[in-house]
Amino acid sequence: MFLIVGLGNPGAQYAHTRHNVGFKAVDVIAEKYGFSAWREKFDGLIAEGKIGGEKVYLLKPQTFMNLSGNSVVKTAMFYKILPDNIVVIHDDIDLPIDKIKAKTGGSSGGHNGIKSIDSHITNAYHRIRIGVGRPKSDAVSYVLSGFSKEELENLYQNIEIIANNIDVLLQNGIAAFCNKIGMLKA
Repeated sequence: MFLIVGLGNPGAQYAHTRHNVGFKAVDVIAEKYGFSAWREKFDGLIAEGKIGGEKVYLLKPQTFMNLSGNSVVKTAMFYKILPDNIVVIHDDIDLPIDKIKAKTGGSSGGHNGIKSIDSHITNAYHRIRIGVGRPKSDAVSYVLSGFSKEELENLYQNIEIIANNIDVLLQNGIAAFCNKIGMLKA
């Protein structure tokens, strides 16, 4: 059993911002694999389904980014999902808009959603980082801003790559997933 968390901020005013790429990614995964409708639970929106024969819960915390760990820990504890089987998808300002990277553990890189999750469940979970580009000025204003048309095309291409290959991560691990997306992004 797996938990895939997409990070973002609740509310229509944030829906199309750089900080909400995690929400967009799990929405695409839910649609691609025919997950249940989203329902409110554990301070978030949750959907369930299967990917590659594996039972998977998708979660979009509705607590704002810096409190994401509250929703993640409640969900993980209820379903008894260990950090090894948790995948968090989030924006990363240290990656160019056309890049995706994945890893297990590591530092938060200053990302408040990741800091919150780390403080609740340790940092021993998998992360898929979607590049949103480096701000020229204030990082907070930047991640709460929207995308250009060209950037959106890149973003959705990256999200499709993640959705089309998430089964590799669940069945074969993070290294196999990194190899696969590396080949696709080369």
